[in-house]
Amino acid sequence: MATDKSPKRAAGGVARAKALTPEQRKAIAEKAAKTRWGVSTIPVAEYVGAIKIGDAEIQCAVLPDGRRLLSQRGLREALGRRYGGKDFRAEAQNDGAGKLPFYLAASSLKPFIDNELAVLVNNITPYSHGMGGGIAQGVEASALPKICTVWLKAREAGVLTKPQREVAQKAEILVRGLADVGILALVDEATGYQEVRARDALQAYLERFIRKELAAWVKLFPDEFFRELYRLKKWPWNGSSRRPGIVGHYINDLVYSRLGPGVLEQLQEKNPVLENGRRRNRHTQWLSEDLGHPALSQHMFALIRFMKVEDSWDEFKPRFYRAFPQKGDSLQLEF
Repeated sequence: MATDKSPKRAAGGVARAKALTPEQRKAIAEKAAKTRWGVSTIPVAEYVGAIKIGDAEIQCAVLPDGRRLLSQRGLREALGRRYGGKDFRAEAQNDGAGKLPFYLAASSLKPFIDNELAVLVNNITPYSHGMGGGIAQGVEASALPKICTVWLKAREAGVLTKPQREVAQKAEILVRGLADVGILALVDEATGYQEVRARDALQAYLERFIRKELAAWVKLFPDEFFRELYRLKKWPWNGSSRRPGIVGHYINDLVYSRLGPGVLEQLQEKNPVLENGRRRNRHTQWLSEDLGHPALSQHMFALIRFMKVEDSWDEFKPRFYRAFPQKGDSLQLEF
């Protein structure tokens, strides 16, 4: 009797496959995809590549609908996560709608994972590399900086084990690599997708980054930023909200000019200086909630970390400038 792997069995399978019409083969493929992945069809990536950040290399893809994905396996390997031990058991027990991937399954990370990130990492998209390539599991590229932030916050809280602190170190390297250019722009560059962007991409980006109407003021600059600025400048800190006028110049230089191409210029146009030398509103009131606020929050987190490790303004400034160059119009955009 021939076994499942016998030449006779294999030859019969090939013959049957050749006898199928294209419609029949498609139906079989859709049924298989539904069984394994819970979807009727698996999208074929139009652009594929790999982004390199430090020593890490993560496979990435852009789908026909414009979604940018990172390979789930590549993401795990970039963080240095391997199956085994307590973390593996934690993932196995963490089932249900809120199940987290292995690289976020450690119980010590849970207090730092918000609902937005949980939704992102649970929304896994299977996709095909095309040209005879296999099937990969993809996660939205925008999740990467959020994942790294979770590890860094857990490290600052002192709740990580020694092996987990090594993962946090890798997360910090990834965050630094992402600081200059957004993760989505890295995917676009690696896959060649930037070549098909619309010519008015900069204007479209600014329209998403800057609000059309003024919003109510919400405090977005943490006091920690001002305390560190005063410390580096050797100024006495009294907690007052009345600050020297030069602080506004430093904020433009360290923050707004490095958020994205054209952002500072657009804010200055929306919120010009009045005759009394002041602005009518805060620049933050013009930032959009879906893109401007998250970009500011991520930048402030990295900026404050840079400030904390330096002892003087003269040491801090050149190192920060190298890591966070001003965003010119020629730089790749983050979408």
